[in-house]
Amino acid sequence: MDKCERKGEKMVTIKSKKEIELMREAGRVTALTHKAIEEAIKPGMTTAELDQIAEKVMKKNGAISAEKGYDPGIRGVPKYPAATCISINDEVIHGVPSNKRYIKNGDIVSVDLVALKNGYNGDAARTYMVGEVSKEARRLVEITKQAFFEGIKYARKGNRIGDVSHAIGEYVKSQGYSVVREFEGHGIGRSMHEEPEIPNYGKAGRGIRLEPGMTLAIEPMVIAGKPDIFQLDDGWTIVTRDGSLAAHYENTILVTENEPELLTIL
Repeated sequence: MDKCERKGEKMVTIKSKKEIELMREAGRVTALTHKAIEEAIKPGMTTAELDQIAEKVMKKNGAISAEKGYDPGIRGVPKYPAATCISINDEVIHGVPSNKRYIKNGDIVSVDLVALKNGYNGDAARTYMVGEVSKEARRLVEITKQAFFEGIKYARKGNRIGDVSHAIGEYVKSQGYSVVREFEGHGIGRSMHEEPEIPNYGKAGRGIRLEPGMTLAIEPMVIAGKPDIFQLDDGWTIVTRDGSLAAHYENTILVTENEPELLTIL
């Protein structure tokens, strides 16, 4: 059983060596799935087709989607129907794949997926640039990715969650963009969402202290315009209120004695 650190009523799991190996394998499948998506995505295909590719890769590698069938426990909101979340342009997160939604030249497409294998989860998101994208879109995608790496500079033993959050938020702000405040990163392991919560903004020096064995899903969600968002009638898709572009970049990481280990990169 995991060793746990108690913070009030919250439990943050510290993974054993065996569990870390299982997390690495789940992360590997997650990375392989993203590689397949990167190779397949093109103008003219539907988001449902892309979703089917992802699910096949997970199945081929002995995993299933942790997102498919996920129940948010909210009255009136259905279980999530697909293997991935696919969000286009002004859709921030949780876009539902559809046979009616076509990917076009110039789109930026965010794909968030969680591979569940042997009881453990690997979670990663990427925003793909399809065809010839605008300079604005390209810059947003690049800054969002860099925001993740600015954050994990502080994902080290002895630092605090707030150090990671602060670094992400300040970097995004310095680039003239906004971070989403209503959604955040999280711990991960046997459950897709575990403690601690990891906002993409905040004050340094706050929150739990990081320890080796913690596995975290850190995920900047960045908007080119104002940070205001709203949910579509499908109960899932989150879009920017001003119609500006949004991007998403995420990896599952392991806190170690030294540099953090990225579990969802090949």
